[in-house]
Amino acid sequence: MKNIFYNGLLCILLLCYFQSCKKKTEQLKSEESTSILKNDTNFTSIFDGKTLNNWKGDPTYWRVENGCLVGEVTPETILKRNTFIIWQGDKPANFELKLEYKISATGNSGINYRSELITETPFALRGYQADIDGKNRYTGQNYEEKKRTTLAYRGEKVILENNNNIVDLKSNIKNNCWQIRDVVESLGQSDSLKVSIKNNDWNQVHLIIKGNRLKHYVNDILMSDVIDNDSINRNLSGYLGVQVHTGPPMKVEYRNIKLKNFN
Repeated sequence: MKNIFYNGLLCILLLCYFQSCKKKTEQLKSEESTSILKNDTNFTSIFDGKTLNNWKGDPTYWRVENGCLVGEVTPETILKRNTFIIWQGDKPANFELKLEYKISATGNSGINYRSELITETPFALRGYQADIDGKNRYTGQNYEEKKRTTLAYRGEKVILENNNNIVDLKSNIKNNCWQIRDVVESLGQSDSLKVSIKNNDWNQVHLIIKGNRLKHYVNDILMSDVIDNDSINRNLSGYLGVQVHTGPPMKVEYRNIKLKNFN
């Protein structure tokens, strides 16, 4: 009986030890994850966490709260069109962008880059977008706002063909997707990649934008990769901004927004 007792006690102690080790490992991973962006000395912060200095957007929808850039749509402020808060510091061409975001289940947002202002509409952008949504249907894909629409779904490496004969963009869009594209490689099944994206929690985005190559990473996993050979429709520099989308009430938060320009 003593042997049974001591063996049982030993099993309990070992189980407690391994659980403790697991918790410490998870804690270290969490601390490492949240500190990655803060400790990257090669990047420059473009959001100070305190003010909207160097950012321009509709204050009805954008504010600073708890060190975060917050975009929120309430039942009283439902949008008729998408609206952005736009960084005023530069029009990046070749760059890396790193940030963290958290979005509500009903949220729809995105990070626009190499974009142009739509002058007839306040706080509106047209251009490439790293898509983000609360249900993770689109998160990680490359969507071109107000232009060629979906360029690469999550899990796709795509080459966009050069076609100088295109006159009407709409004639080459079907089911909200650009048709003159060639999927040359799979980065993984969309649903498999989706597993790495956290719901209603902080996720990291890393964009590597150089020349005609546009790579979107979420939590260090490559989600979409576009080679844009469409010299007529592509942009090689432009505005950077983040979005709140039409639809139901939503909230998105961004923090640790950091930029590194390439020569």
